[in-house]
Parts: sequence; structure tokens; C-alpha cells
Amino acid sequence: MKAWPLLLLLLGLPAGASPRVPLCERPVVPARASTRPFSEELERALDAFVRAELQREPHAGLAVGVLRGDQRWVGAYGQRDVAQGLPATPRTTWRMASLTKSFTAVAVMQLVERGLLDLDADIRTWVPSWPERRWPVTPRQLLGHLGGVTNYGRLGPSQDTGPLDTAGAVALVAGYELEAEPGTRFLYSTWAYNLLGAAIEAASGQSYGEYLQAHVFGPAGMVHAALDDRRTRDEHHAAGYRLRDGRLVPSKKVDVSGRFAGGGTRASIEDLLGFGKSLLDYRLVSRESTGEMQRSMSTRDGRLTDYGMGFATWPLRGHYVVAHSGAQPETSTLLLLLPGEDVALALTSNVEGQAAPLKRIAYGLIARLLEGEEHRLNARLRDSVDALVNEGLGRVFGYGLAYHHWAAHGPGTLPEAAGLPEAFARVTRLLDRATIAREPAAARARILAAHEPRGDELFIQVGAHMARTLEEALGAEQLRGYSSRGPLAFFNDYLAVCESRGCPETLRFDESLRAELRRLTP
Repeated sequence: MKAWPLLLLLLGLPAGASPRVPLCERPVVPARASTRPFSEELERALDAFVRAELQREPHAGLAVGVLRGDQRWVGAYGQRDVAQGLPATPRTTWRMASLTKSFTAVAVMQLVERGLLDLDADIRTWVPSWPERRWPVTPRQLLGHLGGVTNYGRLGPSQDTGPLDTAGAVALVAGYELEAEPGTRFLYSTWAYNLLGAAIEAASGQSYGEYLQAHVFGPAGMVHAALDDRRTRDEHHAAGYRLRDGRLVPSKKVDVSGRFAGGGTRASIEDLLGFGKSLLDYRLVSRESTGEMQRSMSTRDGRLTDYGMGFATWPLRGHYVVAHSGAQPETSTLLLLLPGEDVALALTSNVEGQAAPLKRIAYGLIARLLEGEEHRLNARLRDSVDALVNEGLGRVFGYGLAYHHWAAHGPGTLPEAAGLPEAFARVTRLLDRATIAREPAAARARILAAHEPRGDELFIQVGAHMARTLEEALGAEQLRGYSSRGPLAFFNDYLAVCESRGCPETLRFDESLRAELRRLTP
């Protein structure tokens, strides 16, 4: 990135515009401060699981990191450079690819907190070289991929644009019209994040790389993180590979400076854990900003995008997942947080196209880390109506438990409840067997939308109330066990607790749904 005087010209700032004084740096916090190992038994289980997963297909190098509270485990496997026989280690650096977007989002929110960026102003306020469009585009929309900005356009994700500065990176997309009116459609876009990178530079008075070092990498203890410039890589950087006909071949060499804020950094597994821990501890942005970043945005018609600001988010067996992955030539990456359970997982590979295996490994690690061996109650399904009722029960359970963890033990907030008795009644009607049998397609559509704003977030409201009731009655530890035991145990135990505590009848569903639960429970 260029020095400030040239940046003024590249971004088209008015003549005479004065640069801002660079922001003060935050103190560096070591990534491994105050951590302790897991039990030997758990570490052996985690290691054995990862090794078993690596036997499923050819691999080069892999690094895995796990944090839960103040406990930490890191494993490195295979080779960072196959040709030279160099092993992957915790010190190895990997191309981060789109995981860079999470770094960018944190930087944007820091500047918002300091009053230097406005999430809802026109991006041209800071990037006047971005041509005026039919509709203004805001940083909030760009962060959530709701700005309508194209993703790569004519350039594929593996195309080498050559070395580019900020102005050149912004120019890559400047000639494209918006593909949708902002706010109406989720359109994942690396180029949108380049606009945010340019805004970071204009608002802070620092280059994008300098800003990250001072305000993100430094405070998070990410000592080996940097912009991914091939000229500054050291001997610890992983060589990249892709699979061709079941064999590893070297990756195509691609300069990623043209996607700098959307996919242009490198880091080690230790660095990623430091970043994850800093997010969980609210050391990079405030608790309120963290919650805002981790809340899924929605389109104008009330459809959740499963993406907040710089992070994707979804429920997994009652866990609230906040994550970002990365995919480019040379690399596959994944950072996954469970903010309601104080957990961070990081995975990096120097083999392309590993999104599915990395997610599979992450999910398996979560099971071994947080989920016990309790017997799961699987529903007895006799027909398609049973299947849809069970789908609805599972979604009430999954969204409700996840959002409860996130709001009660993390930075999140629950949707405003219009009235719990009516919400319980509406859920009962949605899962009514006769209604489903009469109009199965329409019933399925309503069930699949019932956690979204267009469905008044009914499943979240009802499920979170059930989770809170169970935690108050049984304790947090037993509540966590439902991730293993499943939705039927969750519903049946809630009704049992309500019976013992004398919950209002309006908060126990009605007899028709209770009868369905009895039918489905083995």
C-alpha cells in the first residue's frame, strides 16, 4: 500500500484534504497468555480423530488449534513442503484467503467505535473513486454482502491480477454495475471488502496492512500475521497444492494483492487462535459490537442470510456457530467460534478445495470437546408428516438452544418477543398434523421460515424460552447435554419441568403437539 500523500490521489480525495493522525496502537497481547493444556485423555482423543480423518484422502499439511476457556491444544500434521520434506508446525504460516474478511470487519468496527466510520453512510464518503451508482452502498451492507457488488466479475477466484495497490484493487470492480439493489439479495463479494479496505485507509490515515498490524494483529498476539506478499514470505510458509486425479500437484501461483482486504493475508495457526481468543474476550471490539457482528443480517423481505458482519453464523446441534472459511490457490482455512461456550477452533491446510473436510473435522472436534455420550432420542418416523413435524421440533430446539447460549453466555441478544403465549400457540399450529397433511408443501415452507424475521422468529423465541427454563431448573451443565441428546429429549424434559414447576398452560403447547411428541418418542 502507498504512503498517505499518494493515497489521497489514488482514492480521489479532494485537493487540500488533510490526512487524519494515525490512531494509537493497542498493546500487544501474546496469543498463548494464561493458557493450560486439556487433559491427556482428551488431547489423545482429539489427535486420534484428526489423524483418522487425514487417512480419508491424500493430504499435504494441516494445522489444528482448539481453545476452550483457558485450555488450549494445537496439532500440526503432514508437510508444509512436500518436495523438500519439510513438516508442518505451529510456526508454519498459511495463506488465509477469505478469512481475511473477518480481520477487515474487525478493523471497520473499531473505526466505527471511534467515530471515524459510519456503518450507514455512503461508502463514497471514504472512497470517492467508487463511481456513483443508482443506489448508494453502505459499509454495513458491504460487511454483510448485501451491497449488490459483484464477486470477481470476469475474473475467477484463481486468476492472477498481478501486484496491485489499493486504487488498483478498487478499480477492478469500479466498472461493474451493481447486480442487485442493496439490501435485497445476499451476494458474497471479495471486491466489496476491497471497498472496505480502502475506507479503512481513508478513515485511519494508515495503509490497510499498517492498520491491521497496529490494531488487529498486534493486540491479538498474531506475531506472524501479515499481508501475503510472496516477496516477504520466509522458509516457514506452506507451499500450496491441489488434488488432480487423486494426486497432489503444486498450486497455481497467484498474486492476491488485488483482493487485499477480502483475501490477502497470511498467518499461523497460533495467530488464528490468538485472533479467536481476542474476539471471545472482546479485546478487539466491544461486547456490543461483537454481538452486532455475530448476528445474521437479513434481506429486506425478512430472509436471514446466515452472515453477519465479517462472519457466517448458523446453529449446530444447539451450538451458536460463528465462522469464516477461506479458499484460494495454495490454501483452505477455517476459523470457527462458539461464543456462548467460549470455544475457538482454527484449521489450516495447504491443499485447495478442503472446505468440506475442514468443516467435518471441526464438527467432530466440537463433539469430542463439548458433547458427551448421552443416548440420543431419535424419532420414530412413520410417514412424511412425521418427518415434517420432527423437522419443526428440531428447528425449535436447534435455533432456540443456540440463541440462548449466545445471548445468555455470549455477546448476543434475543429477538423481541411479541408475546410468548401467542408464540407457543403459533408453533403448535405450524406443527399441527392435520394442517401439514392437507398442504405439505406450504406447511414445509412455513416451518423452514419460522426462525426468520419474515416468520416473526417464532422458533427462536419459543426455543430460547424453553432452554432458559431448562437451565434454571436443571443447570447449565445439563442444558449443554441436549446437544447430544437431541430435540425429543429437549421437548420432553421441558414439559416435565413445566409440570413440576407449574408453568402456565399457555407455555406447554397444546395436547395435540404433546400427543405428537409421545408418538415420535421411542
